[in-house]
Amino acid sequence: MRTMSEQRSTVVVVGGGYAGTMAANRLAAESSFDVVMVNARDHFVERIRLHQWAAGTATPTRDFETLLSARVRRIVATAEHIDAPGRQVGLDSGDRLDYDWLVYAVGSSGRAAIEGAADHAQQVTDWESATRLRNRLAELRGAGRVTVVGGGLTGIETAAELAEAGHRVTLVTADEIASSLSVRGRERTRRALEHLGVVCHEHTRVERIGATTVTLVHATGEWVEAATDITVVTTGFAVPDLARRSGLTCDHLGRLCTDAALVSVDDERILGAGDAVAPPGNVPRMSCQAAMPLGVAAAQSVRALAKGEHPVAAYPGFVAQCVSLGRHAATLQLTHKDDSPTRGVVTGRGAALMKELICRGTIWGLQLEARHPGIYPAARSTASVDHRDPTPNGQVVP
Repeated sequence: MRTMSEQRSTVVVVGGGYAGTMAANRLAAESSFDVVMVNARDHFVERIRLHQWAAGTATPTRDFETLLSARVRRIVATAEHIDAPGRQVGLDSGDRLDYDWLVYAVGSSGRAAIEGAADHAQQVTDWESATRLRNRLAELRGAGRVTVVGGGLTGIETAAELAEAGHRVTLVTADEIASSLSVRGRERTRRALEHLGVVCHEHTRVERIGATTVTLVHATGEWVEAATDITVVTTGFAVPDLARRSGLTCDHLGRLCTDAALVSVDDERILGAGDAVAPPGNVPRMSCQAAMPLGVAAAQSVRALAKGEHPVAAYPGFVAQCVSLGRHAATLQLTHKDDSPTRGVVTGRGAALMKELICRGTIWGLQLEARHPGIYPAARSTASVDHRDPTPNGQVVP
C-alpha cells in the first residue's frame, strides 16, 4: 500500500448517483484532492424519470461529461469490498484502489418480498429493471393489463404514466394511496388516477404473483385471483450490502451507520451520503431531495477532517413531496422540514409544470456545482461533531 502524499490526498467516491456526483463535484474543487468516482454504469441515470423511460415518454440517461467536473476521474466498475484498515476498495475487475478518504454513496434499489415476484414481477427502481419493463411492455403490441403493486409515490407515478400510455392499469396497495400525503393530497391524487382510468384497490395485500395472475387478499379477507399481463412491484427499497459485507456497522436495512456529520462510526476515513446512509435520529427519506445536499455535506466533512477540524452536522430539510400523474397533472404536497405534510397542496397542470421544473432542477444543480463549486447548499446545522465519539447523537444499530 502506498504512503499518503503530503500534498495531495485521494478521495474515492463509490456510486455515481445524485449524492455521489454532487460529492465528487464539490471535492474536485479542492486542489489538495485527487477525486476518483467508481460507478457500475458509464452514464448518469435520472432515477426520478425511470417510470417515464418504461412508458416511453422520456430518456433518463445523461453523459457524465455534462454533469461531472473535469477534475474527477471515472472508473466504470462495481465495488466488491472495502478494506477499511488497508484503505483500499476492491473492484469486480480484480483491481484495488487506494484511498485516503472514501465517500460511500451506493444508492438503493428495489425490494420485492412477495411470493413469485423474483420469477414473474417487473420493477422500475434502476436503469436495468426499468429497461426490462420497457421491453416487456413493447412485447404486448398494444394496450395490456398491468398491475402495479405499491401505493407510494413510485407506484402512483408508474401507474399514472402507464395508464396515460393506454394500458389498463390496476394499482394495489396494502395501505392508502399516497399515505405520506395529507388527506387533501391523497384525495386529489385518487381523483387524478380515476380520471386516467386506474382501478385502485386500497387496503389490499398481494399474496402471490404468477406469470399471468396476481392473488389479492382484500381487507374483508376475500381472496381474488386477478388476470394480468405484467405485474410491477414498487413496494420498497433496499440498499446494496457492500458496507455489511465489508464489516462496517449498518442499520437493520443495511445502510451505513454514521454520526451526524456523516462519518462512519467505525472509521473516520469513510463517510456516507444518499440513500445508503443512516445518520442518528430521524433518517431522511430515500430521495434526490435528500441525496444531493447530503452529498455536499459529506464532501464538506471530508474537507474539515482533512484539515484537522471537526465536521458540521448534516440535517437535510424537506420542502415538498411531488408525485407526477402522467404528463399533464401532478400533486405537489408542501411539507415541514421533517417531511410531514402541511395543509398546502398544489394540483393539476400547475403542479405538473412545477414537478418538471423540480426534475430539471436536479440536473441543473449538478451542472452548476461542476462549473461553480460551492454554489449548491449543504444539509447542515451549525453544530460541530466530534467523530471520536463512537455513538454520537444516538444509539448505533449493529
